[in-house]
Amino acid sequence: MDLYWFWIFVFYSLGGYGLEKLYALAMRARHRVRKCFLLLPLCPVYGLAMMAVLRLAGDTERFWQLALYGGILCTAVEYIVHFLYEKCLGVLFWDYSGTHLDLNRRICFPFGVAWGVLSALAVRYVQPRLEPVIAAIPPEVTLCAVLLLTADSFFSVRILRRSGNIDLLGLGNLWRELHQI
Repeated sequence: MDLYWFWIFVFYSLGGYGLEKLYALAMRARHRVRKCFLLLPLCPVYGLAMMAVLRLAGDTERFWQLALYGGILCTAVEYIVHFLYEKCLGVLFWDYSGTHLDLNRRICFPFGVAWGVLSALAVRYVQPRLEPVIAAIPPEVTLCAVLLLTADSFFSVRILRRSGNIDLLGLGNLWRELHQI
């Protein structure tokens, strides 16, 4: 795997985790489910979506055209990721059935629009600042990050396949569950 794309995945997954937390806080959500890994604060759907946008629409000139392409690409990635979570792991991290214009609970129009605007902003303003940061990361740090992400992914998948409970991806919840056994 190209190390550049690995770090794109990591940085945007981390940013997505932050956005999820801010959104839950702003909405005063009672149930703040982690949509990410066991230990690492990463939401993979954001990293994968931005990889698609940067690869397929990153050189688009006009902001609104980029927002349109970004919205379509990110929404497609969101649909695929949700489908794979459901079919391969038996879990649902999000459910848009209560949102207007949803498709199979996996995607919805309002968040598709949000994806578009966020992806266009990220390509225009975040990506240029991220490029030199990625270029400066030493290979040793990359190796450690790959190993950590691999281990975390393995344990997260194992927990989800065995329990089907996304709440166990929070260490506190997992710890309480293990002590009840």
